[in-house]
Amino acid sequence: MSTYDFPQDLRDAQIALHQAQSEYTRYARDLPWSAEPMAGWEADKQLHSGYRPSKPDSPGYTEEQHRQVTAFRARLLELGTLVITHPYWQTLSGTDVFTARMQLKHADDRPDAPGAGPVDEAA
Repeated sequence: MSTYDFPQDLRDAQIALHQAQSEYTRYARDLPWSAEPMAGWEADKQLHSGYRPSKPDSPGYTEEQHRQVTAFRARLLELGTLVITHPYWQTLSGTDVFTARMQLKHADDRPDAPGAGPVDEAA
């Protein structure tokens, strides 16, 4: 398996992208299911099941929540663009580009994290 020597600014951008995505995901968990006020609903019972899908009324996002989501999305777009348009990618060709991009996503994983560590290619 090839290893790539990523520039530090690219590694930093990828780490910032992961952190921003994680923060946005945590923030979004507590948001109402609809950005705009919307009445709840209950669907028909599912075939061969007692499950009846439903949603409660949604008050919609507050102005602050709208601002926060917009800021998160702008930051994610900025960081994602920085990572995918970095000049480093021009130094690679063919399948190396794909392999390197996948490796970058895990370049700073902790070695003691579950699933991390050396891969036994003989297995």
